[in-house]
Amino acid sequence: MSGLLAALLDTLRDVLPIAVVVFGFQLLVIRRPIPNLKRVLLGFVYVLLGLALFLEGLEQALFPLGRLMAEQLTAPEFISGGAELLSRPLGAWDYRWIYLFAFAIGFATTIAEPSLIAVALKAHEVSGGAISVWGLRIAVAIGVAVGIALGTFRIVTGTPIHWYIIAGYVVVIIQTLYAPRLIIPLAYDSGGVTTSTVTVPLVAALGLGLASTVPGRSPLVDGFGLIAFASLFPMISVMGYAQLSRYLGRSGGGANRSRQGL
Repeated sequence: MSGLLAALLDTLRDVLPIAVVVFGFQLLVIRRPIPNLKRVLLGFVYVLLGLALFLEGLEQALFPLGRLMAEQLTAPEFISGGAELLSRPLGAWDYRWIYLFAFAIGFATTIAEPSLIAVALKAHEVSGGAISVWGLRIAVAIGVAVGIALGTFRIVTGTPIHWYIIAGYVVVIIQTLYAPRLIIPLAYDSGGVTTSTVTVPLVAALGLGLASTVPGRSPLVDGFGLIAFASLFPMISVMGYAQLSRYLGRSGGGANRSRQGL
Protein backbone atom coordinates (compact mmCIF):
# COMPACT_ATOMS: atom_id res chain seq x y z
CA MET A 1 0.00 0.00 0.00
CA SER A 2 2.88 2.36 0.67
CA GLY A 3 4.20 1.77 -2.86
CA LEU A 4 0.75 2.36 -4.33
CA LEU A 5 0.35 5.57 -2.35
CA ALA A 6 3.75 6.79 -3.56
CA ALA A 7 2.80 5.94 -7.15
CA LEU A 8 -0.48 7.83 -6.71
CA LEU A 9 1.30 10.94 -5.44
CA ASP A 10 3.84 10.76 -8.29
CA THR A 11 1.02 10.39 -10.81
CA LEU A 12 -0.81 13.36 -9.31
CA ARG A 13 2.34 15.45 -9.66
CA ASP A 14 2.75 14.38 -13.29
CA VAL A 15 -0.88 14.89 -14.29
CA LEU A 16 -1.27 18.23 -12.54
CA PRO A 17 0.49 20.28 -15.28
CA ILE A 18 -1.88 18.77 -17.87
CA ALA A 19 -4.88 19.80 -15.78
CA VAL A 20 -3.45 23.30 -15.31
CA VAL A 21 -2.98 23.76 -19.06
CA VAL A 22 -6.40 22.40 -20.01
CA PHE A 23 -8.37 24.23 -17.34
CA GLY A 24 -6.25 27.38 -17.72
CA PHE A 25 -6.90 27.69 -21.44
CA GLN A 26 -10.57 26.89 -20.99
CA LEU A 27 -11.13 29.49 -18.27
CA LEU A 28 -8.58 32.21 -19.10
CA VAL A 29 -8.21 32.07 -22.89
CA ILE A 30 -11.47 30.65 -24.20
CA ARG A 31 -13.32 32.13 -21.18
CA ARG A 32 -16.13 29.65 -21.15
CA PRO A 33 -17.23 27.23 -18.44
CA ILE A 34 -16.07 23.65 -18.73
CA PRO A 35 -18.91 21.51 -20.09
CA ASN A 36 -19.77 18.41 -18.06
CA LEU A 37 -17.44 19.49 -15.27
CA LYS A 38 -18.37 16.62 -12.96
CA ARG A 39 -17.70 14.04 -15.65
CA VAL A 40 -14.37 15.66 -16.52
CA LEU A 41 -13.26 15.68 -12.87
CA LEU A 42 -14.35 12.08 -12.47
CA GLY A 43 -12.36 11.20 -15.57
CA PHE A 44 -9.24 12.79 -14.09
CA VAL A 45 -9.75 10.71 -10.95
CA TYR A 46 -9.98 7.57 -13.07
CA VAL A 47 -6.81 8.56 -14.89
CA LEU A 48 -4.94 9.08 -11.62
CA LEU A 49 -6.06 5.76 -10.20
CA GLY A 50 -5.44 3.88 -13.44
CA LEU A 51 -1.94 5.27 -13.95
CA ALA A 52 -0.99 4.67 -10.33
CA LEU A 53 -2.16 1.06 -10.46
CA PHE A 54 -0.43 0.56 -13.81
CA LEU A 55 2.90 1.98 -12.60
CA GLU A 56 2.78 -0.11 -9.45
CA GLY A 57 1.97 -3.16 -11.56
CA LEU A 58 5.03 -2.49 -13.68
CA GLU A 59 7.25 -2.43 -10.63
CA GLN A 60 5.67 -5.50 -9.08
CA ALA A 61 5.29 -7.73 -12.15
CA LEU A 62 6.34 -6.63 -15.64
CA PHE A 63 9.84 -5.31 -14.94
CA PRO A 64 10.84 -8.29 -12.76
CA LEU A 65 9.25 -10.70 -15.26
CA GLY A 66 11.21 -9.27 -18.18
CA ARG A 67 14.48 -9.46 -16.27
CA LEU A 68 13.71 -12.97 -15.05
CA MET A 69 12.95 -14.28 -18.54
CA ALA A 70 16.15 -12.75 -19.91
CA GLU A 71 18.20 -14.28 -17.11
CA GLN A 72 16.65 -17.72 -17.51
CA LEU A 73 16.95 -17.82 -21.31
CA THR A 74 20.59 -16.73 -21.23
CA ALA A 75 21.67 -18.91 -18.31
CA PRO A 76 24.59 -21.17 -19.38
CA GLU A 77 22.90 -24.25 -17.96
CA PHE A 78 19.80 -23.59 -20.09
CA ILE A 79 21.79 -22.80 -23.25
CA SER A 80 24.11 -25.77 -22.94
CA GLY A 81 21.67 -28.47 -21.94
CA GLY A 82 24.75 -30.09 -20.48
CA ALA A 83 28.21 -29.25 -19.26
CA GLU A 84 29.92 -29.91 -22.60
CA LEU A 85 28.93 -26.51 -24.07
CA LEU A 86 30.29 -24.60 -21.10
CA SER A 87 33.86 -25.44 -22.08
CA ARG A 88 33.75 -23.15 -25.14
CA PRO A 89 32.71 -19.50 -25.58
CA LEU A 90 29.06 -18.97 -26.38
CA GLY A 91 28.23 -17.74 -29.89
CA ALA A 92 25.35 -15.72 -31.25
CA TRP A 93 23.46 -18.86 -32.34
CA ASP A 94 23.52 -20.20 -28.79
CA TYR A 95 21.14 -17.40 -27.79
CA ARG A 96 18.54 -18.32 -30.42
CA TRP A 97 15.81 -18.82 -27.82
CA ILE A 98 16.15 -15.23 -26.66
CA TYR A 99 15.62 -14.05 -30.26
CA LEU A 100 12.47 -16.14 -30.51
CA PHE A 101 11.22 -14.86 -27.16
CA ALA A 102 11.95 -11.25 -28.19
CA PHE A 103 10.02 -11.75 -31.44
CA ALA A 104 7.06 -13.31 -29.64
CA ILE A 105 6.91 -10.73 -26.84
CA GLY A 106 7.25 -7.87 -29.33
CA PHE A 107 4.38 -9.20 -31.44
CA ALA A 108 2.12 -9.95 -28.46
CA THR A 109 2.62 -6.64 -26.66
CA THR A 110 2.06 -4.64 -29.85
CA ILE A 111 -1.18 -6.44 -30.65
CA ALA A 112 -2.37 -5.54 -27.13
CA GLU A 113 -1.14 -1.92 -27.32
CA PRO A 114 -4.14 0.40 -26.67
CA SER A 115 -2.66 3.32 -28.57
CA LEU A 116 -2.20 1.20 -31.70
CA ILE A 117 -5.78 -0.04 -31.47
CA ALA A 118 -7.01 3.55 -31.28
CA VAL A 119 -4.91 4.63 -34.27
CA ALA A 120 -6.01 1.61 -36.33
CA LEU A 121 -9.68 2.29 -35.64
CA LYS A 122 -9.32 5.96 -36.59
CA ALA A 123 -7.35 5.09 -39.73
CA HIS A 124 -10.06 2.63 -40.75
CA GLU A 125 -12.73 5.27 -40.12
CA VAL A 126 -11.17 8.20 -41.97
CA SER A 127 -10.04 6.03 -44.91
CA GLY A 128 -13.57 4.81 -45.51
CA GLY A 129 -12.58 1.23 -44.79
CA ALA A 130 -9.60 1.21 -47.17
CA ILE A 131 -7.22 0.50 -44.27
CA SER A 132 -7.99 -2.68 -42.40
CA VAL A 133 -7.82 -2.50 -38.62
CA TRP A 134 -6.34 -5.96 -38.19
CA GLY A 135 -4.12 -5.60 -41.24
CA LEU A 136 -2.52 -2.48 -39.80
CA ARG A 137 -2.17 -3.97 -36.31
CA ILE A 138 -0.54 -7.15 -37.60
CA ALA A 139 1.79 -5.22 -39.91
CA VAL A 140 2.94 -3.02 -37.02
CA ALA A 141 3.27 -6.00 -34.69
CA ILE A 142 5.47 -7.85 -37.18
CA GLY A 143 7.69 -4.79 -37.52
CA VAL A 144 8.07 -4.46 -33.76
CA ALA A 145 8.73 -8.19 -33.38
CA VAL A 146 11.44 -8.18 -36.04
CA GLY A 147 12.97 -5.01 -34.62
CA ILE A 148 13.17 -6.30 -31.05
CA ALA A 149 14.54 -9.66 -32.18
CA LEU A 150 17.21 -7.86 -34.19
CA GLY A 151 17.89 -5.58 -31.22
CA THR A 152 18.52 -8.58 -28.94
CA PHE A 153 20.87 -9.98 -31.59
CA ARG A 154 22.74 -6.67 -31.50
CA ILE A 155 23.08 -6.89 -27.72
CA VAL A 156 24.39 -10.45 -27.92
CA THR A 157 26.90 -9.68 -30.67
CA GLY A 158 27.88 -6.27 -29.29
CA THR A 159 27.73 -4.54 -32.69
CA PRO A 160 27.21 -0.75 -32.69
CA ILE A 161 23.59 0.31 -32.68
CA HIS A 162 24.07 3.09 -35.22
CA TRP A 163 24.82 0.55 -37.97
CA TYR A 164 21.32 -0.84 -37.67
CA ILE A 165 19.59 2.52 -37.23
CA ILE A 166 21.30 4.12 -40.23
CA ALA A 167 20.60 1.12 -42.45
CA GLY A 168 16.98 1.05 -41.29
CA TYR A 169 16.35 4.69 -42.06
CA VAL A 170 17.94 4.30 -45.49
CA VAL A 171 15.34 1.61 -46.16
CA VAL A 172 12.60 3.91 -44.82
CA ILE A 173 13.68 6.74 -47.14
CA ILE A 174 13.71 4.43 -50.17
CA GLN A 175 10.31 3.01 -49.26
CA THR A 176 8.90 6.52 -48.83
CA LEU A 177 9.70 7.26 -52.47
CA TYR A 178 7.65 4.30 -53.71
CA ALA A 179 4.98 3.64 -51.07
CA PRO A 180 1.37 4.81 -51.59
CA ARG A 181 0.88 8.38 -50.33
CA LEU A 182 -2.10 7.23 -48.29
CA ILE A 183 0.04 5.08 -46.01
CA ILE A 184 3.22 7.14 -45.54
CA PRO A 185 2.04 9.46 -42.70
CA LEU A 186 0.32 6.54 -40.99
CA ALA A 187 3.47 4.43 -41.26
CA TYR A 188 5.54 7.18 -39.68
CA ASP A 189 3.04 7.52 -36.83
CA SER A 190 2.96 3.76 -36.33
CA GLY A 191 6.51 3.86 -35.06
CA GLY A 192 5.46 6.19 -32.27
CA VAL A 193 2.26 4.52 -31.11
CA THR A 194 4.05 1.21 -30.56
CA THR A 195 6.30 2.65 -27.86
CA SER A 196 3.60 3.11 -25.29
CA THR A 197 2.24 1.70 -22.06
CA VAL A 198 2.38 -2.04 -22.74
CA THR A 199 5.38 -2.44 -25.04
CA VAL A 200 7.97 -0.17 -23.44
CA PRO A 201 8.11 -1.70 -19.92
CA LEU A 202 8.61 -5.28 -21.11
CA VAL A 203 11.02 -4.34 -23.89
CA ALA A 204 13.11 -2.16 -21.59
CA ALA A 205 13.21 -4.87 -18.94
CA LEU A 206 14.20 -7.44 -21.55
CA GLY A 207 17.05 -5.30 -22.86
CA LEU A 208 18.42 -4.49 -19.42
CA GLY A 209 18.13 -8.09 -18.28
CA LEU A 210 19.83 -9.39 -21.41
CA ALA A 211 22.70 -6.91 -21.18
CA SER A 212 23.18 -7.83 -17.53
CA THR A 213 23.49 -11.56 -18.23
CA VAL A 214 25.47 -11.67 -21.49
CA PRO A 215 29.20 -11.62 -20.65
CA GLY A 216 30.99 -8.44 -21.65
CA ARG A 217 27.86 -6.30 -22.04
CA SER A 218 27.06 -3.12 -20.13
CA PRO A 219 23.44 -2.52 -19.07
CA LEU A 220 23.92 1.22 -19.59
CA VAL A 221 25.60 1.02 -23.00
CA ASP A 222 23.98 -2.11 -24.43
CA GLY A 223 20.78 -2.49 -22.40
CA PHE A 224 19.01 0.47 -23.95
CA GLY A 225 18.21 0.94 -27.62
CA LEU A 226 15.54 -1.72 -28.12
CA ILE A 227 12.87 0.98 -28.13
CA ALA A 228 14.57 2.57 -31.13
CA PHE A 229 14.23 -0.71 -33.01
CA ALA A 230 10.58 -0.95 -31.93
CA SER A 231 9.99 2.54 -33.39
CA LEU A 232 11.92 2.09 -36.63
CA PHE A 233 10.84 -1.27 -38.01
CA PRO A 234 7.05 -0.68 -37.89
CA MET A 235 7.54 2.10 -40.45
CA ILE A 236 9.24 -0.41 -42.73
CA SER A 237 6.64 -3.12 -42.20
CA VAL A 238 3.60 -0.83 -42.66
CA MET A 239 4.91 0.68 -45.89
CA GLY A 240 5.91 -2.80 -47.03
CA TYR A 241 2.39 -4.01 -46.25
CA ALA A 242 0.90 -1.20 -48.33
CA GLN A 243 3.28 -1.83 -51.22
CA LEU A 244 2.51 -5.55 -51.15
CA SER A 245 -1.23 -4.86 -51.09
CA ARG A 246 -0.94 -2.54 -54.06
CA TYR A 247 1.13 -5.08 -55.98
CA LEU A 248 -1.35 -7.86 -55.29
CA GLY A 249 -4.21 -5.57 -56.31
CA ARG A 250 -2.54 -4.81 -59.63
CA SER A 251 -1.45 -8.35 -60.36
CA GLY A 252 -4.89 -9.73 -59.48
CA GLY A 253 -6.52 -7.50 -62.03
CA GLY A 254 -9.93 -7.85 -60.40
CA ALA A 255 -12.19 -5.16 -59.13
CA ASN A 256 -13.12 -7.18 -56.07
CA ARG A 257 -9.51 -7.39 -54.95
CA SER A 258 -8.92 -3.68 -55.41
CA ARG A 259 -12.02 -2.83 -53.38
CA GLN A 260 -10.59 -4.65 -50.38
CA GLY A 261 -8.06 -1.86 -49.96
CA LEU A 262 -5.09 -2.15 -47.67
